[in-house]
Amino acid sequence: MWIRSLMAYRLSFAMTALGNLAVTAFDFAAILLMFSQVDRLGGYSLPEIAFLYGASGTAFGLTDLAMGSMDRLGRRVRDGTLDTLLVRPVPVIAQVAADRFGLHRIGRVVQGVLVLTYALVVLDIDWTPLKVLMIPLMLLCGSGIFAAVWVAGAAFQFLAQDAAEVQSAFTYGGNTLLQYPPTVFTKDMVRGVTFVLPLAFVNWIPALYVLGRPYPLDLPTWVAFTPPLVAAVLLALAGLAWRTGLRSYRSTGS
Repeated sequence: MWIRSLMAYRLSFAMTALGNLAVTAFDFAAILLMFSQVDRLGGYSLPEIAFLYGASGTAFGLTDLAMGSMDRLGRRVRDGTLDTLLVRPVPVIAQVAADRFGLHRIGRVVQGVLVLTYALVVLDIDWTPLKVLMIPLMLLCGSGIFAAVWVAGAAFQFLAQDAAEVQSAFTYGGNTLLQYPPTVFTKDMVRGVTFVLPLAFVNWIPALYVLGRPYPLDLPTWVAFTPPLVAAVLLALAGLAWRTGLRSYRSTGS
């Protein structure tokens, strides 16, 4: 329904999608400005950082496209309009994700794919079958990890009722963090996004395996192949949090 609504004004949709692409491109433009003054950032070249940026941006863009509307859940909890979703024969989480579905967010995906393609063309990588497989695996599992964070953040809104900004700190903020190499952050920060909130499995750990670079925490090589397991565990935990939050919903009482 929302796609048909957007397509009713195709020029407006095209301009909005292009605007979305241009706005997200400013993030990479900031990196380009940095490299106009330095040759390396945290020991990484521009194509290597573009690889990290493109992998994270594409995975995040796919999740944002599918689930970006979930940050509106807090508003529905506050005003009681979530009640209308509970009586429909469709999973509530699917309805919340599809609420005001913004196809124009495809611009973020396109921008991420363009940067990732540039990096793959420019980088001199010693390709093996495992490294080739790692690229789609990284995008798929990265999307799953971001989706788990999004769902967990939405579940928290059942309790907080106005936590959209908190949720964005971990979704949009996490994507921004992963656009840069782990070597520019403190070891405590790297440990936090590896063992506490394992966003590092979106791109840092698998991407450094592809680039042939060691991870700052000296993890064994086989850890690069664990993103599917990490994504599965996080999605299961997020699903549990969602069901718990939904069961605690008591409407507005009006």
